[in-house]
Amino acid sequence: MAEWVCRALRDGALEGEHAPALAIKDSIVSPLGFQVFGHVLSQLSTNISAGKSQSRGLVLVAFSRSPLYYVNLLKRRGLDNSSQQRIQILDCYTDPLGWREGLVECGSAKNLPHEVYKAASVCRNVKDVDTLLASIISLGEGLVGQGKVSFSVAIDSVNEMLRHATLSSGSGLLSNLRCCEQISSIFWFFHADLCEERVTAVIEYMSSMVASIEPLIPFTNGHRGNSENLSLAERNFTQGKFHVRCKRRNGRVRVMFEEIHVGQSGINFTSPSSEDGVINQVNQALLPKVQFNLQLSEKEKNDRAKVVLPFEHQGNGKPVQIYDGRKSLMDSKYDAAPASTVNSNTNDESSKGEIIYFRDSEDEMPDSDEDPDDDLDI
Repeated sequence: MAEWVCRALRDGALEGEHAPALAIKDSIVSPLGFQVFGHVLSQLSTNISAGKSQSRGLVLVAFSRSPLYYVNLLKRRGLDNSSQQRIQILDCYTDPLGWREGLVECGSAKNLPHEVYKAASVCRNVKDVDTLLASIISLGEGLVGQGKVSFSVAIDSVNEMLRHATLSSGSGLLSNLRCCEQISSIFWFFHADLCEERVTAVIEYMSSMVASIEPLIPFTNGHRGNSENLSLAERNFTQGKFHVRCKRRNGRVRVMFEEIHVGQSGINFTSPSSEDGVINQVNQALLPKVQFNLQLSEKEKNDRAKVVLPFEHQGNGKPVQIYDGRKSLMDSKYDAAPASTVNSNTNDESSKGEIIYFRDSEDEMPDSDEDPDDDLDI
């Protein structure tokens, strides 16, 4: 499923459609979102360097990590310097508000290392969203040129971006990037528990795919601090559930699920394993104690089977005949008696209860066995 997401970003947008957008979100109980972001980044970078992607370059907007961190990350994933030439990093981490530059001019601080300038283009005012958008597009055009050749965009932290910008301006930036004709695909990462619900709703609305990292073993507030479950809670820092909700072009929503395992060798995505049975047993043990039993014993099941339901004893074994309200008085003398008989003065089974109807006048039509609604086409 993670490979399916990477292929969707690799294939890019169809003509006349917006670029596919992936939102990766996690929380403090399962903080594996950045590992997923790094995996998607490396996979897309590999496809771009191999010429297998619709995009021919990648612009990485670094808010939460140094550009050197991503350079080393891509080197560990097997991308050499020639491959990294297809990637441009917009540094919004080193000097996001331009304070360092002001201190350098005053002689109170040293200039940035040469490696930082070589690895990225420094943005010194992240509050100016319009300038930030122009810088992203300018770096992308510097990679692929102007024309029909497209590039991809990655934003490592929407939370950091919204620290300096309003929700309307931040969502406008994401919308403008999706609408840009030269952008093939875009993906970003954010911590859902650090945002208000309305912010999370807006970010998810702006995306065509939402990847949620959830804990493998969820705990309620009453059980997270239990010492017996600390070892199980630690598994959430190396394992988790990877849920993807995709908005398809026909309007339908596709939901997929995998498991994440993070180790020294990297991150792995696997299909749900048999460990779910063990997890269910753990969850059953964590259920609160109640004062009643939710299960039935064998004796209770047998007693329930012996209960005679109302529809089983009507008629006392005899055929049940129901008066349909359309039989005439003459016919009722020869037909079987109605199901309900009323006679309080005798216990004779042959006695019958009758309803005698007298017509008010001769003009009134007698009862008929014909259905008055037979001519209706229902």
